[in-house]
Amino acid sequence: LSVPAAITLGAIATATAPATTLMVVRQYKAKGPLTSLLLPIVALDDAVGLVVFAVSFGIAKAMISGALSIVSVLVNPLIEIVLSLLLGMLAGAALTRLEAMFRNRMSMTIAFVFLTVALAALEWRIGEVVIGFSPLLVCMMLGTVFCNICPLSDDLMNRADKWSTPMLAVFFVVSGANLRLSVFSQGVLVLIGVVY
Repeated sequence: LSVPAAITLGAIATATAPATTLMVVRQYKAKGPLTSLLLPIVALDDAVGLVVFAVSFGIAKAMISGALSIVSVLVNPLIEIVLSLLLGMLAGAALTRLEAMFRNRMSMTIAFVFLTVALAALEWRIGEVVIGFSPLLVCMMLGTVFCNICPLSDDLMNRADKWSTPMLAVFFVVSGANLRLSVFSQGVLVLIGVVY
């Protein structure tokens, strides 16, 4: 195994699956100090995993291309992380404002998540510096801001639970069929992440 592949796999190994923890908490309708502490830790663990992956993948790409520099190893991943968090915060604040104006909130929320994923797919180059976003980190921040400041978020999350299982099935069928629906499949994955 090459060193860049080992670095990438090591970064992937830091991620955990929060869905199991969240499903157990929801199934038993657990409430209390431990649950209140557990849920933010599970979300923070995934955010740390994404940050570690962004930095490690930047190092691995730089090693493969032979262009190891401070910009490719540190600056580009840090720009991606910071811009992703900022875009997610702005999108979460905008979604919260829009929720109060519309009656069909679920459709508007889904459309907004897809719009955010499309914006996160944009990328610009200025010399060696790459200005881009992590779609998953953007939408994690969108969901965090939305769920913490929108008074209507509990109702939306409860309604989303009813159709998230079929959406998961569709996503894994599409992924397993190896279809090249990048924006759609990323949008579905991120939507599932926002719901959970």
